[in-house]
Amino acid sequence: QILRVISGSAKGKRLKAPRGMATRPITDLIKGALFSVWGSRVIGARLLDLFAGSGSVGIEALSRGARQVVFVDNSREAIQAIKDNLSNCRFSPDLPVIRGDVVRVLQTLDQRQEKFDLVYLDPPFSNERVFNQVMSALADVDILAPGAVVVIRAPRRKEMPDFGVLHKYRQSEYGESCLHYYRRQEEDPKDDGNFPDIR
Repeated sequence: QILRVISGSAKGKRLKAPRGMATRPITDLIKGALFSVWGSRVIGARLLDLFAGSGSVGIEALSRGARQVVFVDNSREAIQAIKDNLSNCRFSPDLPVIRGDVVRVLQTLDQRQEKFDLVYLDPPFSNERVFNQVMSALADVDILAPGAVVVIRAPRRKEMPDFGVLHKYRQSEYGESCLHYYRRQEEDPKDDGNFPDIR
C-alpha cells in the first residue's frame, strides 16, 4: 500500500514508511473516516500523535490546517521517517518529533502543562497489554484541552472500555481494525445516541 496525504495543502504527497519495521500503516479508508469525524476540529488544533510510525495521521492533520503536531515514537527508524516525511511535505522542521516511551512522554508533557485538542494513538497490535497501559496513563495526566477528542486504533477483537475520566462515546470497525473515540467524562457530546457506531 502506498502511504500518502489524502487532503489539504499536501494532498497527494507520498509518505515513507519506517525502514525495517513491521508497521500496520493506516489505510486511506480509516484515515479518511477519522478525519471525517474530527471535521473542523482539526483546523487550528494541537494534535498529539502517539506511536506515530510514519507520522501519517499527524501530517494529514497539518495538511488540513492543524496548528501544531507533536509526534512520538520509540523507534529510531520511525523518527527518521517522520522527519523525512515532514521535509517532503514542506512542513516546518521545528515541529516536535520525540523519540521515547509513550507513557514517560505523557508524564513529561503533563509536567510542562501542555494541552492538546486531539490525541491519536496507534499502538502495536502485537502487544495487547500496551493498549490498557497507555490509555490508563493518558487518563492519569492532565494534557487534554476542553472538548478534546482521543482516538485509539486497536485490533477489532480487543475490548476497549472506559479508562478513568476517559469515556468512550463511539467506535467504528474497518476490517481487522477498530477506532475507539473518547472524551473526558464531564464533556460527553450530546450526540451519544450515535454510539455504538459500528460499520
